[in-house]
Amino acid sequence: MLNYFGQKFKDNGYQLMNDRDAPIWQNPGYWPVTFRITPIWHRVSTGEVAVDTYAGGVATGTAVQRVTSSGFDLSGLDFHTGGTLEKNFSFYVLPSSDATASFHFETVMARLDNLFGSPWLNIKLGKFELDNLLSEKRILTLTGNGGIYQLYHFIPVGDGNIFGQMGDNQLGAEVMGHSADDRTRYSAAILSSNDGNVGLQYGNGYTGFFTFSQAFDTGRLGVDRIGGYAMVGEAPTYYLTQGGTPLGGSGLSNQSFSREGFFGQFYFGQHFDLQVVTQHGSDNAWFGQGFGDLIGGTVPNNNVTGTTLPTGAQAPSWNGVLFEPHYVYSPQLIFIGRFETIRMSQQANGAGCTIASPTPTGQCFDSATGAFDAVASPSNLGNITTYTIGYRYNPFMTSRAGFAWHNEYNWMHQDGVSPTGGNLNTSELLIGFDFDF
Repeated sequence: MLNYFGQKFKDNGYQLMNDRDAPIWQNPGYWPVTFRITPIWHRVSTGEVAVDTYAGGVATGTAVQRVTSSGFDLSGLDFHTGGTLEKNFSFYVLPSSDATASFHFETVMARLDNLFGSPWLNIKLGKFELDNLLSEKRILTLTGNGGIYQLYHFIPVGDGNIFGQMGDNQLGAEVMGHSADDRTRYSAAILSSNDGNVGLQYGNGYTGFFTFSQAFDTGRLGVDRIGGYAMVGEAPTYYLTQGGTPLGGSGLSNQSFSREGFFGQFYFGQHFDLQVVTQHGSDNAWFGQGFGDLIGGTVPNNNVTGTTLPTGAQAPSWNGVLFEPHYVYSPQLIFIGRFETIRMSQQANGAGCTIASPTPTGQCFDSATGAFDAVASPSNLGNITTYTIGYRYNPFMTSRAGFAWHNEYNWMHQDGVSPTGGNLNTSELLIGFDFDF
Protein backbone atom coordinates (compact mmCIF):
# COMPACT_ATOMS: atom_id res chain seq x y z
CA MET A 1 0.00 0.00 0.00
CA LEU A 2 1.24 3.47 -0.85
CA ASN A 3 0.71 6.35 1.55
CA TYR A 4 0.62 9.96 0.37
CA PHE A 5 4.43 10.18 0.18
CA GLY A 6 4.73 6.86 -1.66
CA GLN A 7 2.10 7.73 -4.27
CA LYS A 8 3.72 11.12 -4.91
CA PHE A 9 7.20 9.53 -5.16
CA LYS A 10 5.87 7.02 -7.73
CA ASP A 11 4.00 9.68 -9.71
CA ASN A 12 7.15 11.81 -9.86
CA GLY A 13 9.08 8.94 -11.49
CA TYR A 14 10.75 7.64 -8.29
CA GLN A 15 12.13 11.11 -7.57
CA LEU A 16 12.10 13.42 -4.54
CA MET A 17 12.15 16.41 -6.91
CA ASN A 18 15.35 17.89 -5.51
CA ASP A 19 18.77 18.49 -7.06
CA ARG A 20 20.03 14.98 -6.20
CA ASP A 21 17.57 12.79 -8.13
CA ALA A 22 20.16 11.79 -10.75
CA PRO A 23 21.87 8.45 -9.92
CA ILE A 24 25.30 10.12 -10.05
CA TRP A 25 24.60 11.41 -6.54
CA GLN A 26 23.99 7.92 -5.15
CA ASN A 27 26.61 5.85 -3.37
CA PRO A 28 28.58 3.93 -6.05
CA GLY A 29 27.96 0.73 -4.11
CA TYR A 30 24.18 1.20 -4.27
CA TRP A 31 22.23 -1.08 -6.65
CA PRO A 32 18.45 -0.47 -6.74
CA VAL A 33 17.34 -4.10 -6.70
CA THR A 34 15.04 -6.27 -4.60
CA PHE A 35 14.47 -10.04 -4.69
CA ARG A 36 11.15 -11.31 -3.33
CA ILE A 37 10.00 -14.89 -2.76
CA THR A 38 7.62 -16.57 -0.31
CA PRO A 39 7.99 -20.05 1.23
CA ILE A 40 4.55 -21.18 2.38
CA TRP A 41 2.37 -23.94 3.77
CA HIS A 42 -1.11 -24.04 2.28
CA ARG A 43 -4.20 -26.22 2.14
CA VAL A 44 -6.39 -26.08 -0.99
CA SER A 45 -9.85 -27.68 -1.15
CA THR A 46 -11.91 -27.79 -4.36
CA GLY A 47 -15.43 -29.21 -4.55
CA GLU A 48 -16.87 -31.25 -7.43
CA VAL A 49 -13.70 -32.20 -9.29
CA ALA A 50 -14.21 -34.76 -12.09
CA VAL A 51 -12.26 -37.97 -11.31
CA ASP A 52 -12.16 -41.48 -12.78
CA THR A 53 -13.56 -44.27 -10.62
CA TYR A 54 -11.83 -47.64 -10.66
CA ALA A 55 -12.92 -51.16 -9.82
CA GLY A 56 -10.24 -53.86 -9.90
CA GLY A 57 -7.92 -51.51 -11.82
CA VAL A 58 -10.45 -50.96 -14.62
CA ALA A 59 -11.92 -47.52 -15.28
CA THR A 60 -15.70 -47.73 -14.80
CA GLY A 61 -16.66 -44.13 -15.53
CA THR A 62 -16.30 -40.70 -14.02
CA ALA A 63 -17.49 -39.18 -10.79
CA VAL A 64 -17.14 -35.89 -8.96
CA GLN A 65 -15.78 -35.40 -5.49
CA ARG A 66 -14.02 -32.82 -3.35
CA VAL A 67 -10.23 -32.85 -3.72
CA THR A 68 -8.11 -31.50 -0.87
CA SER A 69 -4.35 -31.20 -0.73
CA SER A 70 -1.92 -29.58 1.69
CA GLY A 71 1.80 -29.17 2.11
CA PHE A 72 4.80 -26.91 1.89
CA ASP A 73 5.38 -24.91 -1.27
CA LEU A 74 7.05 -21.87 -2.83
CA SER A 75 5.85 -18.80 -4.66
CA GLY A 76 7.63 -17.53 -7.74
CA LEU A 77 10.58 -15.15 -7.60
CA ASP A 78 10.31 -11.44 -8.39
CA PHE A 79 13.46 -9.50 -9.25
CA HIS A 80 12.63 -5.77 -8.99
CA THR A 81 14.92 -2.99 -10.14
CA GLY A 82 13.92 0.58 -10.82
CA GLY A 83 14.77 4.22 -10.32
CA THR A 84 16.27 7.00 -12.40
CA LEU A 85 18.73 6.86 -15.29
CA GLU A 86 19.13 10.63 -15.06
CA LYS A 87 16.98 13.32 -13.56
CA ASN A 88 13.51 13.01 -15.13
CA PHE A 89 14.41 9.74 -16.92
CA SER A 90 12.92 6.80 -14.98
CA PHE A 91 12.83 3.04 -15.50
CA TYR A 92 11.46 -0.15 -14.00
CA VAL A 93 12.39 -3.74 -14.90
CA LEU A 94 10.87 -6.84 -13.30
CA PRO A 95 11.97 -10.31 -14.47
CA SER A 96 9.61 -12.71 -12.73
CA SER A 97 9.42 -16.50 -12.52
CA ASP A 98 6.90 -19.10 -11.46
CA ALA A 99 7.75 -21.62 -8.74
CA THR A 100 9.75 -23.73 -11.25
CA ALA A 101 12.04 -20.78 -12.16
CA SER A 102 10.50 -20.29 -15.59
CA PHE A 103 11.10 -16.57 -16.20
CA HIS A 104 9.27 -13.89 -18.15
CA PHE A 105 9.31 -10.09 -18.16
CA GLU A 106 6.50 -8.85 -15.94
CA THR A 107 7.48 -5.18 -16.27
CA VAL A 108 9.86 -3.40 -18.65
CA MET A 109 9.26 0.31 -19.00
CA ALA A 110 11.00 3.66 -19.35
CA ARG A 111 9.40 7.02 -18.59
CA LEU A 112 10.09 10.65 -19.48
CA ASP A 113 9.16 12.73 -16.43
CA ASN A 114 7.96 16.31 -16.06
CA LEU A 115 8.18 17.23 -19.73
CA PHE A 116 8.47 20.99 -20.30
CA GLY A 117 8.96 21.32 -16.55
CA SER A 118 5.37 20.30 -15.79
CA PRO A 119 4.12 17.37 -13.64
CA TRP A 120 1.05 17.26 -15.92
CA LEU A 121 2.99 15.58 -18.74
CA ASN A 122 4.84 12.28 -18.28
CA ILE A 123 5.19 9.64 -21.01
CA LYS A 124 5.77 5.92 -20.39
CA LEU A 125 6.56 3.20 -22.96
CA GLY A 126 6.87 -0.56 -22.47
CA LYS A 127 5.10 -3.23 -20.45
CA PHE A 128 3.56 -1.83 -17.28
CA GLU A 129 0.71 -1.99 -14.80
CA LEU A 130 -2.40 -0.02 -15.65
CA ASP A 131 -3.00 2.98 -13.42
CA ASN A 132 -5.40 1.19 -11.05
CA LEU A 133 -5.95 2.85 -7.67
CA LEU A 134 -6.17 -0.58 -6.08
CA SER A 135 -2.96 -2.14 -7.41
CA GLU A 136 -2.81 -5.88 -8.01
CA LYS A 137 0.99 -5.63 -8.21
CA ARG A 138 1.13 -4.40 -4.62
CA ILE A 139 -1.64 -6.70 -3.42
CA LEU A 140 -1.54 -7.68 0.25
CA THR A 141 -2.88 -11.22 -0.23
CA LEU A 142 -1.22 -14.37 -1.59
CA THR A 143 -3.71 -17.26 -2.05
CA GLY A 144 -4.54 -18.54 -5.53
CA ASN A 145 -7.98 -16.90 -5.73
CA GLY A 146 -7.44 -14.19 -3.10
CA GLY A 147 -4.06 -13.15 -4.49
CA ILE A 148 -5.72 -11.50 -7.50
CA TYR A 149 -8.69 -9.19 -7.89
CA GLN A 150 -11.41 -11.28 -9.54
CA LEU A 151 -12.99 -8.06 -10.84
CA TYR A 152 -9.83 -7.30 -12.84
CA HIS A 153 -9.79 -10.72 -14.57
CA PHE A 154 -13.42 -11.76 -14.95
CA ILE A 155 -14.32 -13.59 -18.16
CA PRO A 156 -17.86 -14.99 -18.67
CA VAL A 157 -18.20 -18.75 -19.03
CA GLY A 158 -17.37 -19.79 -22.61
CA ASP A 159 -16.13 -16.30 -23.54
CA GLY A 160 -12.99 -16.03 -25.72
CA ASN A 161 -11.96 -12.49 -24.75
CA ILE A 162 -8.79 -12.48 -22.61
CA PHE A 163 -7.92 -8.94 -23.68
CA GLY A 164 -9.82 -6.95 -21.04
CA GLN A 165 -7.96 -8.17 -17.95
CA MET A 166 -7.11 -4.98 -16.06
CA GLY A 167 -4.95 -6.81 -13.56
CA ASP A 168 -2.39 -7.98 -16.13
CA ASN A 169 0.53 -5.77 -17.13
CA GLN A 170 -0.01 -4.49 -20.66
CA LEU A 171 2.20 -3.46 -23.59
CA GLY A 172 1.71 0.10 -24.73
CA ALA A 173 2.30 3.79 -24.08
CA GLU A 174 0.85 5.97 -21.34
CA VAL A 175 0.49 9.72 -20.83
CA MET A 176 0.05 10.57 -17.16
CA GLY A 177 -0.14 13.80 -15.18
CA HIS A 178 -0.85 15.13 -11.73
CA SER A 179 -1.03 18.33 -9.76
CA ALA A 180 1.98 19.44 -7.73
CA ASP A 181 0.36 18.16 -4.51
CA ASP A 182 -0.81 14.95 -6.28
CA ARG A 183 -4.45 15.55 -5.33
CA THR A 184 -5.57 15.52 -8.98
CA ARG A 185 -4.40 12.72 -11.29
CA TYR A 186 -5.14 11.47 -14.79
CA SER A 187 -3.82 8.70 -17.02
CA ALA A 188 -4.47 7.79 -20.66
CA ALA A 189 -2.89 4.70 -22.22
CA ILE A 190 -2.98 3.10 -25.67
CA LEU A 191 -2.32 -0.64 -25.51
CA SER A 192 -1.90 -3.54 -27.89
CA SER A 193 -4.86 -5.89 -27.54
CA ASN A 194 -2.76 -8.90 -26.56
CA ASP A 195 -3.03 -9.06 -22.74
CA GLY A 196 0.67 -8.24 -22.40
CA ASN A 197 1.89 -11.12 -24.56
CA VAL A 198 4.97 -10.43 -26.67
CA GLY A 199 5.66 -11.33 -30.30
CA LEU A 200 2.57 -9.82 -32.00
CA GLN A 201 0.65 -13.08 -31.68
CA TYR A 202 -2.79 -11.62 -32.26
CA GLY A 203 -2.98 -8.86 -34.86
CA ASN A 204 -3.65 -5.14 -34.99
CA GLY A 205 -6.23 -4.53 -32.27
CA TYR A 206 -5.74 -1.67 -29.81
CA THR A 207 -7.24 -0.82 -26.42
CA GLY A 208 -7.50 2.45 -24.53
CA PHE A 209 -7.39 2.73 -20.73
CA PHE A 210 -8.38 6.04 -19.13
CA THR A 211 -8.61 7.05 -15.48
CA PHE A 212 -9.08 10.22 -13.46
CA SER A 213 -9.18 10.81 -9.70
CA GLN A 214 -9.43 13.64 -7.20
CA ALA A 215 -8.34 13.59 -3.55
CA PHE A 216 -10.00 15.57 -0.75
CA ASP A 217 -8.75 16.52 2.69
CA THR A 218 -11.38 15.36 5.20
CA GLY A 219 -9.62 16.75 8.24
CA ARG A 220 -8.91 14.32 11.05
CA LEU A 221 -10.20 11.38 9.02
CA GLY A 222 -7.49 11.68 6.36
CA VAL A 223 -7.16 12.32 2.62
CA ASP A 224 -9.82 10.46 0.62
CA ARG A 225 -9.76 9.85 -3.13
CA ILE A 226 -12.51 9.10 -5.65
CA GLY A 227 -12.33 8.56 -9.39
CA GLY A 228 -13.38 6.58 -12.41
CA TYR A 229 -11.88 4.47 -15.19
CA ALA A 230 -12.77 3.10 -18.61
CA MET A 231 -11.12 0.37 -20.65
CA VAL A 232 -12.42 0.35 -24.23
CA GLY A 233 -10.94 -1.68 -27.05
CA GLU A 234 -11.23 -4.20 -29.80
CA ALA A 235 -9.50 -7.50 -30.51
CA PRO A 236 -9.52 -10.16 -33.27
CA THR A 237 -12.03 -12.99 -33.58
CA TYR A 238 -10.75 -14.47 -36.85
CA TYR A 239 -7.29 -15.77 -37.82
CA LEU A 240 -5.88 -16.77 -41.17
CA THR A 241 -4.83 -20.40 -41.24
CA GLN A 242 -1.70 -22.17 -42.42
CA GLY A 243 -2.10 -25.88 -43.03
CA GLY A 244 -5.42 -25.65 -41.23
CA THR A 245 -3.83 -24.13 -38.10
CA PRO A 246 -4.61 -20.51 -37.11
CA LEU A 247 -1.65 -18.31 -37.98
CA GLY A 248 -0.23 -16.16 -35.19
CA GLY A 249 -0.22 -12.43 -35.90
CA SER A 250 -2.95 -12.71 -38.52
CA GLY A 251 -5.88 -11.65 -36.37
CA LEU A 252 -8.77 -9.98 -38.23
CA SER A 253 -12.45 -9.18 -37.73
CA ASN A 254 -11.84 -7.08 -34.60
CA GLN A 255 -14.78 -6.86 -32.20
CA SER A 256 -15.33 -4.52 -29.26
CA PHE A 257 -15.32 -4.82 -25.48
CA SER A 258 -15.42 -2.42 -22.53
CA ARG A 259 -14.85 -2.23 -18.77
CA GLU A 260 -15.80 0.88 -16.81
CA GLY A 261 -16.44 1.82 -13.22
CA PHE A 262 -15.73 4.00 -10.21
CA PHE A 263 -13.30 3.66 -7.32
CA GLY A 264 -12.72 5.23 -3.95
CA GLN A 265 -10.21 5.22 -1.11
CA PHE A 266 -11.63 6.31 2.24
CA TYR A 267 -9.77 6.80 5.52
CA PHE A 268 -11.49 6.77 8.88
CA GLY A 269 -8.78 8.03 11.19
CA GLN A 270 -5.25 6.72 11.58
CA HIS A 271 -6.00 2.99 11.67
CA PHE A 272 -8.89 2.10 9.34
CA ASP A 273 -9.39 2.54 5.59
CA LEU A 274 -11.70 1.14 2.93
CA GLN A 275 -11.05 0.82 -0.81
CA VAL A 276 -13.94 0.27 -3.24
CA VAL A 277 -13.97 -0.58 -6.96
CA THR A 278 -17.04 -1.08 -9.15
CA GLN A 279 -17.24 -2.42 -12.69
CA HIS A 280 -19.66 -2.80 -15.56
CA GLY A 281 -18.27 -5.03 -18.29
CA SER A 282 -19.45 -6.01 -21.75
CA ASP A 283 -18.09 -8.14 -24.61
CA ASN A 284 -19.23 -8.35 -28.20
CA ALA A 285 -21.44 -11.36 -29.01
CA TRP A 286 -18.62 -12.97 -31.02
CA PHE A 287 -16.44 -13.10 -27.89
CA GLY A 288 -19.38 -14.48 -25.95
CA GLN A 289 -19.50 -17.49 -28.30
CA GLY A 290 -15.84 -18.36 -27.63
CA PHE A 291 -14.18 -16.52 -30.51
CA GLY A 292 -11.03 -14.51 -29.81
CA ASP A 293 -8.10 -15.99 -27.94
CA LEU A 294 -5.35 -17.81 -29.81
CA ILE A 295 -4.32 -20.61 -27.42
CA GLY A 296 -1.31 -22.73 -28.34
CA GLY A 297 -1.90 -22.25 -32.06
CA THR A 298 -5.60 -23.06 -31.88
CA VAL A 299 -8.78 -21.14 -31.19
CA PRO A 300 -11.97 -22.57 -29.67
CA ASN A 301 -13.87 -20.96 -32.54
CA ASN A 302 -12.64 -19.15 -35.66
CA ASN A 303 -14.77 -16.40 -37.19
CA VAL A 304 -14.08 -17.43 -40.79
CA THR A 305 -15.87 -15.86 -43.72
CA GLY A 306 -19.46 -17.04 -43.80
CA THR A 307 -19.65 -17.98 -40.13
CA THR A 308 -22.83 -16.78 -38.46
CA LEU A 309 -23.71 -16.44 -34.80
CA PRO A 310 -26.23 -18.97 -33.43
CA THR A 311 -29.78 -17.86 -32.81
CA GLY A 312 -30.04 -16.12 -29.46
CA ALA A 313 -26.37 -15.11 -29.30
CA GLN A 314 -25.95 -11.74 -27.61
CA ALA A 315 -23.32 -9.57 -25.98
CA PRO A 316 -22.56 -10.84 -22.44
CA SER A 317 -22.47 -8.15 -19.75
CA TRP A 318 -22.00 -8.09 -16.00
CA ASN A 319 -21.69 -5.88 -12.91
CA GLY A 320 -19.31 -6.27 -9.99
CA VAL A 321 -18.08 -4.58 -6.84
CA LEU A 322 -15.04 -5.01 -4.63
CA PHE A 323 -14.66 -3.88 -1.00
CA GLU A 324 -11.24 -4.10 0.68
CA PRO A 325 -10.94 -2.80 4.26
CA HIS A 326 -7.64 -2.57 6.18
CA TYR A 327 -7.06 -2.10 9.88
CA VAL A 328 -3.50 -0.90 10.48
CA TYR A 329 -2.93 -1.63 14.17
CA SER A 330 0.63 -0.37 13.78
CA PRO A 331 3.03 0.02 10.82
CA GLN A 332 4.15 -3.54 11.56
CA LEU A 333 0.74 -5.23 11.87
CA ILE A 334 -2.10 -4.97 9.34
CA PHE A 335 -5.41 -6.86 9.19
CA ILE A 336 -6.90 -7.36 5.71
CA GLY A 337 -10.38 -8.19 4.45
CA ARG A 338 -11.95 -8.38 1.01
CA PHE A 339 -15.37 -9.09 -0.46
CA GLU A 340 -15.94 -9.36 -4.20
CA THR A 341 -19.10 -10.20 -6.06
CA ILE A 342 -19.73 -10.33 -9.82
CA ARG A 343 -23.19 -10.88 -11.28
CA MET A 344 -24.04 -11.55 -14.92
CA SER A 345 -26.66 -9.13 -16.22
CA GLN A 346 -26.86 -10.72 -19.68
CA GLN A 347 -25.63 -14.14 -20.78
CA ALA A 348 -24.03 -14.84 -24.16
CA ASN A 349 -26.74 -17.39 -24.98
CA GLY A 350 -30.08 -15.74 -24.44
CA ALA A 351 -32.50 -17.93 -26.39
CA GLY A 352 -33.22 -21.64 -26.52
CA CYS A 353 -34.45 -23.80 -29.39
CA THR A 354 -37.90 -24.90 -30.46
CA ILE A 355 -36.95 -28.59 -30.64
CA ALA A 356 -34.02 -30.33 -28.95
CA SER A 357 -32.63 -33.77 -29.78
CA PRO A 358 -29.33 -35.58 -28.99
CA THR A 359 -26.74 -33.19 -30.44
CA PRO A 360 -23.22 -31.94 -29.74
CA THR A 361 -22.71 -30.76 -26.16
CA GLY A 362 -24.10 -27.30 -25.53
CA GLN A 363 -26.22 -27.21 -28.70
CA CYS A 364 -29.73 -28.11 -29.76
CA PHE A 365 -31.55 -28.33 -33.07
CA ASP A 366 -33.69 -25.34 -34.07
CA SER A 367 -36.50 -26.61 -36.30
CA ALA A 368 -37.28 -23.06 -37.41
CA THR A 369 -33.85 -22.53 -38.99
CA GLY A 370 -32.73 -26.12 -39.52
CA ALA A 371 -29.48 -25.38 -37.69
CA PHE A 372 -27.76 -26.15 -34.41
CA ASP A 373 -28.11 -23.28 -31.95
CA ALA A 374 -26.71 -22.55 -28.50
CA VAL A 375 -28.83 -23.55 -25.52
CA ALA A 376 -29.96 -20.62 -23.36
CA SER A 377 -27.66 -20.22 -20.37
CA PRO A 378 -28.96 -19.92 -16.79
CA SER A 379 -29.06 -16.28 -15.76
CA ASN A 380 -26.61 -16.87 -12.88
CA LEU A 381 -24.04 -18.92 -14.84
CA GLY A 382 -20.53 -17.79 -13.84
CA ASN A 383 -21.53 -15.50 -10.98
CA ILE A 384 -18.70 -15.13 -8.44
CA THR A 385 -18.67 -14.44 -4.71
CA THR A 386 -15.39 -14.50 -2.80
CA TYR A 387 -14.17 -13.57 0.68
CA THR A 388 -10.60 -13.12 1.88
CA ILE A 389 -9.34 -12.41 5.40
CA GLY A 390 -5.82 -12.32 6.77
CA TYR A 391 -3.09 -10.40 8.51
CA ARG A 392 0.58 -9.56 8.02
CA TYR A 393 3.04 -9.04 10.86
CA ASN A 394 6.43 -7.44 10.18
CA PRO A 395 8.92 -8.10 13.04
CA PHE A 396 11.13 -5.31 11.69
CA MET A 397 10.95 -2.58 9.06
CA THR A 398 14.08 -1.19 7.40
CA SER A 399 15.05 0.25 4.01
CA ARG A 400 17.40 -2.71 3.42
CA ALA A 401 15.06 -5.72 3.65
CA GLY A 402 11.56 -6.79 4.57
CA PHE A 403 10.02 -9.78 6.33
CA ALA A 404 6.36 -10.57 7.01
CA TRP A 405 4.61 -13.48 8.70
CA HIS A 406 1.56 -13.86 6.47
CA ASN A 407 -1.68 -15.68 7.37
CA GLU A 408 -4.65 -15.78 5.01
CA TYR A 409 -7.89 -17.62 4.24
CA ASN A 410 -9.90 -17.36 1.00
CA TRP A 411 -13.27 -18.85 0.06
CA MET A 412 -14.66 -18.60 -3.47
CA HIS A 413 -18.01 -19.63 -4.91
CA GLN A 414 -18.94 -19.68 -8.62
CA ASP A 415 -22.33 -20.64 -10.00
CA GLY A 416 -22.84 -23.40 -12.56
CA VAL A 417 -19.21 -24.20 -13.44
CA SER A 418 -18.70 -27.62 -11.84
CA PRO A 419 -18.49 -30.71 -14.11
CA THR A 420 -22.10 -31.56 -13.20
CA GLY A 421 -23.33 -28.04 -13.89
CA GLY A 422 -23.60 -27.28 -10.19
CA ASN A 423 -21.85 -24.65 -8.13
CA LEU A 424 -18.12 -24.79 -7.42
CA ASN A 425 -16.68 -23.89 -4.02
CA THR A 426 -12.93 -23.55 -3.44
CA SER A 427 -11.10 -22.62 -0.26
CA GLU A 428 -7.45 -22.06 0.63
CA LEU A 429 -5.64 -21.55 3.93
CA LEU A 430 -2.11 -20.14 3.63
CA ILE A 431 0.68 -19.47 6.11
CA GLY A 432 4.06 -18.22 4.95
CA PHE A 433 7.13 -16.03 5.31
CA ASP A 434 7.01 -13.24 2.73
CA PHE A 435 10.45 -11.63 2.48
CA ASP A 436 12.57 -9.48 0.22
CA PHE A 437 16.14 -8.21 0.30
